[in-house]
Amino acid sequence: MSSILPPSEQMLAAVEKQLQVVIGQLDQPLYQGLYKMLAYHMGWLNDQNLPDGRGKRVRPLVVLLACSAAGGAWQSALPAAAAVELLHNFSLIHDDIEDNSDLRRGRPTVWARWGVPQALNAGDAQFTLAHLCLLELKEIPLERVLRAARLLQETCLALTEGQYLDISFESRLEVTLEEYWTMITGKTAALLAACSGLGAVVAGAQDDVYRSFYTFGQKVGLAFQAQDDLLGIWGDETVTGKSASSDLLAGKKSLPILYGLIHSQPFAARWKHGAIMQSDLPYIVKLLENCGAKDYTQNAADELTAQAVSALSQTGYVNEANQTLLNLAYGLLNRKF
Repeated sequence: MSSILPPSEQMLAAVEKQLQVVIGQLDQPLYQGLYKMLAYHMGWLNDQNLPDGRGKRVRPLVVLLACSAAGGAWQSALPAAAAVELLHNFSLIHDDIEDNSDLRRGRPTVWARWGVPQALNAGDAQFTLAHLCLLELKEIPLERVLRAARLLQETCLALTEGQYLDISFESRLEVTLEEYWTMITGKTAALLAACSGLGAVVAGAQDDVYRSFYTFGQKVGLAFQAQDDLLGIWGDETVTGKSASSDLLAGKKSLPILYGLIHSQPFAARWKHGAIMQSDLPYIVKLLENCGAKDYTQNAADELTAQAVSALSQTGYVNEANQTLLNLAYGLLNRKF
């Protein structure tokens, strides 16, 4: 059997090595506890110091594929790929604290194991390491490094703005669909947009090509969230890993729920009456379907997916990396109900 890995597997292996080097600098006696928290969260260690619960590393793979698709050497984008994965994991640690979530990937979250103060330290360490990692882009002109650094900082702000809106929506009686799209553009789509954009920046793409790659990632992120909201009500428990209609039971203002609040008076009246119970679900779900909430959300996901495909075609590149990037997007979006 050949020992040569397919391109995407080569990329993932290289990213993992880069991440271990970056976080590994904390693996010294005085900071060993900090290293262990980060290694645990990244899925490299469990209570028995064995690998467990690692994420899929989709975001760094998008960076490397976009760089290659834009005509660059994907190896030169490894620092950027590692940076976005570190930034993503920083946001997960802090989100778990803000959402009071004690489980992630079937394991206790960092704050649940080590407490909120130390979890904040772990998240802050990953945030800082992400920006330090990006400065290791030494194989490209300084102008591109500065552009990449600015993009990563702007993405951090967008993530924070999105998270702020998401939390603020919980206590607001009325949220518009426009506000929802603004929120997920920051909370969900900004980082995927940055991933494809960073790959194009490292490759030295022209502005119009960069914008097409950036738009591709952004539209994939928006479509992903719309579909995730659909699965949160109509998903197959055996596929999604969470109970059907979980968003209704949690009182989450997802896309179909916001649509229902606007277009169904009976649904709005029941929603404002109080918490949804398990016994209410058949009636509530039917109200959403009758007012068109399910179709609206599915159509939004489909339209955003088409926009992502169109944006990628507008880059003007037709190569293996471009096709792999497209396949990766379809893999994210074509989850079963």
